[in-house]
Amino acid sequence: MIKFDNITLQVHRQTLFDDATLRISSGEKLVVRGVSGSGKSSLLKCAVGALPLAGGSVRVGDLTLSADTVADIRARIAFIGQEPVLGTENVHDALLLPFHFKAHCENQPSDERVSQLLERLHLPANILDKPCKRISGGEKQRIAILRALLLNKTIFLADEVTSALDPESKIAVMAELFRPEITLLSVSHDPEWIAACDRIIDIENHQLIEFSDRITG
Repeated sequence: MIKFDNITLQVHRQTLFDDATLRISSGEKLVVRGVSGSGKSSLLKCAVGALPLAGGSVRVGDLTLSADTVADIRARIAFIGQEPVLGTENVHDALLLPFHFKAHCENQPSDERVSQLLERLHLPANILDKPCKRISGGEKQRIAILRALLLNKTIFLADEVTSALDPESKIAVMAELFRPEITLLSVSHDPEWIAACDRIIDIENHQLIEFSDRITG
């Protein structure tokens, strides 16, 4: 589903990855760990072409990342960063913005569908009327997740999406992103999130190393 083949990435003259490889199957849930500045968030950005590679390739499904395919790849993926940019004046407009474009205009979500997802993500109905700049970081992340679910995205790149959440909201987010049909590549320091993932990938010496010493009960 997602393949990083022999990637080399340099940011501000610092090598983050050197001939590193990682493959993620459809429906797998992965978490990436590493010290600050090791390249965790940068790996997610590579998957959507936000950072240019010095070598290697990225493949999402049947598409190899390039200038010609980057738009199609981004259309398949939901990227949920630590501070999502919702891009409009109020939350309601932010949710419905993608459905103004030709690719999604025929799939306008019903009010019932929006209400259901708001409830599932522990968001109040009146948040729809609030200016985007007035809601918290955790609320922005959940709105971004909600929008991606409305678009029926099944590939999620999630960067510390539980860091600003209370325990109940964290459980709600995990319930959505750990569904069997979702392919998830994430960055997290949350022990519960890490324990729920199928695989743990550590960044060591510019490589992507699978952590194999997991304790199972």
